[in-house]
Parts: sequence; C-alpha cells; structure tokens
Amino acid sequence: MSQTVTRRSFVSAVTAASASRILGANDRIRLGVIGSGGRGRYLMQCANAAGGIQWVAVADAYDVQRDRAEKVAGVPLDKYVDYRKVLDRKDVDAVLIATWDHVHCQMAVDACQAGKDLYVEKPLTLHPMEGHKVVKAVRENKRILQTGTQQRTYPHFIEAKERFIDSGKIGKITMVRCIWNGNSAYRNQKPPAGMEKKPEGLDWDVCQGNLPKVPWNPKRYFNHYVYWDYSTNAQMGGLFVHMVDVVHWYCKTYRPSAAMCMGGIFLGREDRDTADNINAIVEYPNDLLVTFEANVTDMARKDSEDIVFMGTGGRLNIFRYGYRFLTPERGAEEIVVPAKPGLELHVANWLECIRSRKPPACDEVAGHYSAMACHICNMSYKEQRRIAWQKKWDV
Repeated sequence: MSQTVTRRSFVSAVTAASASRILGANDRIRLGVIGSGGRGRYLMQCANAAGGIQWVAVADAYDVQRDRAEKVAGVPLDKYVDYRKVLDRKDVDAVLIATWDHVHCQMAVDACQAGKDLYVEKPLTLHPMEGHKVVKAVRENKRILQTGTQQRTYPHFIEAKERFIDSGKIGKITMVRCIWNGNSAYRNQKPPAGMEKKPEGLDWDVCQGNLPKVPWNPKRYFNHYVYWDYSTNAQMGGLFVHMVDVVHWYCKTYRPSAAMCMGGIFLGREDRDTADNINAIVEYPNDLLVTFEANVTDMARKDSEDIVFMGTGGRLNIFRYGYRFLTPERGAEEIVVPAKPGLELHVANWLECIRSRKPPACDEVAGHYSAMACHICNMSYKEQRRIAWQKKWDV
C-alpha cells in the first residue's frame, strides 16, 4: 500500500480531528472572535447572554479593539493580529466573524477547513461566486454556519409569519416594499481627532486583506461601508440584505429573476464610492416584486424603516419595532404588536445548533441568496441596465 499522504487527505484528517470533540449538554462552547469592532463586541454580548460559552481568543488588526473585546469577555484572551492563529487553536470550537465584507469568504472557508463552526456577519459575500466557495466548505467539513441576518430569530417575526403568512390569511403577496432611510451609521463620519496618522497598534495591511494596498486613510478605516473595495454598498449589503432575507424566508423564494437599480452620490461626493440614495426593483418568479428605497440624507428618523407585505387578504408592516396587520374589511382595526425588548436571539440559536448539529435559522444557502439579491442590484446600478439571473449563481 502506498504511504504517500496527499494534501487533501491531510487536510481532511486535520478537520476530522478538530471536529471530533462531541459537545455534551453541559459542555461550554469555546469561542474565538475574528473582528472585534463594535459589531463583533455586540455579538460577544449576545453570546454572554446566551451562556454556556468560554472565551478563548480574539483576532483584530487594531490592538485597541482587541483590548475592548477582552473587557466584554470578562476573562483574559489570547490576542492576535492574524485570524489564522485563532483557527489554528485546538481549544476553539467556533468563531464569530464580524470583519469587513471583503474578507468574509476567505475567513469562512478557512474556518470550515479548520473544523470550526462559524457565525458570519451579513452580507455573507462581497462577490457573486464567493457563495459557492462558502457553501462547499460548509458541506465538505460538516460545519454549522449562521449568517447574521438576525430577523429570523426575532420572536415577533416568527409570530407574524405563523399568524399571517403560513396561515394564508394575507392571501397572495404580489409586492413587498422595503424602506430604510436615514441610517446615520452609513453617512460620511469624521474620524476621531488624531487619526490623521495611523495608530502604532493598527495593522492597516491586514485590514485590506488581499486587496491592492493603499496608503492609510482614516476615512476608509472608520467608514469602510462607503467604499466598494470593502463592502457591497452600505445601502445594499448593510441594509437591504436584512429585509430581502425576510422576504425570502416569508415567501419561500430565493432566486430573483432580475433586478434594476438606480441612484447616486448626492451628498459628500468626494468622500465615498457607493450611493447615498438608491432605489431598486427585484423581480421574483410567481408574480412577486420587491422594491427597496434607502438614503442617508433624510435624517428625520420617523417611519424610516419598514417591510410592507401587500397581499390580497391584507397588509403586513413589520420590522424591529414590531408588526401591524390590516385587512381589506371596511372598518377593520389594525392588529398592532410591539417587539419585546431584550437581546437578539440569533447567536443563541447558533450556539444551540452547534450542540444539536441541526440547521441554524439562517444557514449558508440562505446567506448566499440574500447576498445575491444585493449583488445583482449593485450590478444594475454600476452597469445602468437590467440584470437577469444567471444559472451559474445557483448553489
């Protein structure tokens, strides 16, 4: 028998060994964090609230962010600049990935091959064909991946789906309006004072990943959402991805037929690549249109975020505030249900699925198709034409 060990067989053996630890009901899930900015630390808080975990390590390009993560963990963490150091550890079962969009795919694939379960912030990918790499890596390595479009685990979203969608009360849905205006996080933000010079403890090359390296620019670090290099467009990959994921979930549809998108940079033209005002129409099979409007110039905040399902039997308005339902019956009162306060349950769902090995609320396939709705809108915006769905984008 040949004694030759191929790279494929070696990687498979390492992955199997890493995944061999079977978690019991009382075992703590040992976690690492990759990307410990504001969002990463919030996910850590959610994991703390869920309980049953043990913090082990953190990776971030900036020493300040690593130190902040350690405070949230409440225990000493091993700290790294290179995320692969976290993945190399045998005492890490799973990782939270909350980095910029352009490195999601590579980090997700590497995490799967290292035998780690993973939570990946939205959008799952920066480019269309990256979803195939992630899905393949998850399946080959039998990992649990949760995509960070967290509406799927909000109790009032689940309740409204059962009450009006699954029951058929809303009737045939022909149009869904998605609205998210005035999100201040995606405006041009001035970097903190003193950041004209790169901090000594920040590795700017690591932030840029495999992209061509550009000189330090504090605007790029503190508002990466407005640059195509690092994001899928703040309006699309930051906002619409949440809403279209709800549409896919509620309407049991995933593949758009086509998309058209228009918009532009109407505010602070010299400071951003991506649009600050945008309108999109996404067409789905079975006579469904989904629209999206967003801008960062309207800062009134009132009634600025909503998903509106328009059906033959009623209209459902829903988002993080709660939901309201109105039937066509003359004089009918609205059914209004506010959201219950408290931490989100998306991380808790992921941790539960790591133990049970059951599919999480928003897996890699759902994450791929929600990101793809954003990608084809971005293509339409850039190319100024209607973009039809291509078979090669299916997974």
